Amino acid sequence: MPKPDITPGAPCWIDLMTSDPEAAKQFYTELFGWTYQTGDEEKYGGYIMAFKDDRPVAGMMKNDGQSGYPDVWTTYLRVEDIDATAKAAADAGGQVYLQPMEVPEQGKMAMLGDAGGAAVGVWQFGGHTGFQVAAEPGSPAWHELFTRDYPATVKFYQDVFGWDTSVMGDTDDFRYTTLGANENAKAGIMDAGAFLPEGVPAHWRAYFAVEDADAAIVKAQALGGKVVQPAEDTPFGRVATLTDPTGAMFLIVQELPQGR
Repeated sequence: MPKPDITPGAPCWIDLMTSDPEAAKQFYTELFGWTYQTGDEEKYGGYIMAFKDDRPVAGMMKNDGQSGYPDVWTTYLRVEDIDATAKAAADAGGQVYLQPMEVPEQGKMAMLGDAGGAAVGVWQFGGHTGFQVAAEPGSPAWHELFTRDYPATVKFYQDVFGWDTSVMGDTDDFRYTTLGANENAKAGIMDAGAFLPEGVPAHWRAYFAVEDADAAIVKAQALGGKVVQPAEDTPFGRVATLTDPTGAMFLIVQELPQGR
């Protein structure tokens, strides 16, 4: 398969902040077939790179609990000028949680809050150019933002990241905008104001491709994961929402045969 086409503004990486890296590694190895390399402690803080068939797909880092944040998957968007992006985010009603910083030999990163309060990472390519496989079993398949402030959030990503958006749905039951259109779409924004539980902040959600969603659920539960939303057939595949053993949420999606 060709490498993913990661254009500026599109999701380019995901990583997991976990309170138990060893347990997380075992869980995702069993579930997705990942292998790992751990970076130098002094240079990279022991950052863990996850690989599927020797191709980078995700990262992991230790959640030491000092930040107060729960274990969570984070989505990163590619940018070409990270300093300009951070300034644009602040000017557009967002926040800069972590100022742009250089990761030696790899690139530059920052953490932002969008106009709806969701945290999103940004990455400027250096030696590390994002995930090298997507939409194959065991790799990232889709990236989606749930927000309560839909109009302002869509405008934020248009203004700050240059998103060329397409409206997939615009009804009270389903209001959804994508980066790109149809088969070229790379990410989505969902108006979740009507159903996002009180106390749950706006957030990005990471989907991983699997060959068999129901079998993956059984395996995840046996490994200590939990089911948040059972598998159901959708126009986009058979989808379920899970958590790993320390509570980090993620989704799985199985491609369904045409005509099903």
